[in-house]
Amino acid sequence: MSVVADFVSVLKQIVQVLRKDLLIEWRARSRAFALACFALTILLLFSFAVGPDTAALRQHAGAYLWLSLLLSSTLLLDRSFQIEVESGAMETLVLAPTNQAAVYYGKALSNALQLSLLAALMFPAVLALFDGRLDGSPLLLGVGLVLGCAGLSAPGTLYAALTARLNSRQLLLPLLLFPLIVPCLLASVKATTLVMTGDPMNQVDSWLKLLLAFDVVYWAVCGVLFGKVIDA
Repeated sequence: MSVVADFVSVLKQIVQVLRKDLLIEWRARSRAFALACFALTILLLFSFAVGPDTAALRQHAGAYLWLSLLLSSTLLLDRSFQIEVESGAMETLVLAPTNQAAVYYGKALSNALQLSLLAALMFPAVLALFDGRLDGSPLLLGVGLVLGCAGLSAPGTLYAALTARLNSRQLLLPLLLFPLIVPCLLASVKATTLVMTGDPMNQVDSWLKLLLAFDVVYWAVCGVLFGKVIDA
């Protein structure tokens, strides 16, 4: 019974942290609008760089989408602990009678939800800018976007905590994050591209399973390491 009670207590703490972070972002909606504009600008730059080659734009539309999300995620993740740092509450966060894993998972879920919403908003722009189309199942596309965003958010939240108190965190965060998430990014790009351009060999399921495996590893390991990172 004590194990069940502890589990329920941790779940409540996760929900509280998640609710707090989402409420903060809702009250500062201008930042979310700026982030969406930044992601759209990156898509436009890719469109201008490739030029009028419609076939190339359509073929690599999935990659452009994920590169836009990757670059935008650094701005989103950097805000994960911004409130705590600016208010001097990082020490309070460490000493509070709260399960530190609950703090991590609450913030990681918040980042994953926000990034998934950004992906959903950016996808129609991808279809318009790159003459894209959806040949596969919208459900598989949604699953791929959510799993990919979760894969970016899990290590991203951990590194955001690690660099939160550093003056050069905006530079260090992408330097630490990008090499780690290359496998997850490749699986996300491949799954999204196959759903958009067609999957004659039925490979989407395999890429999604691989992406899910990466997510499980990231979320499990990062949750364990968070306590050591926040105490550092």
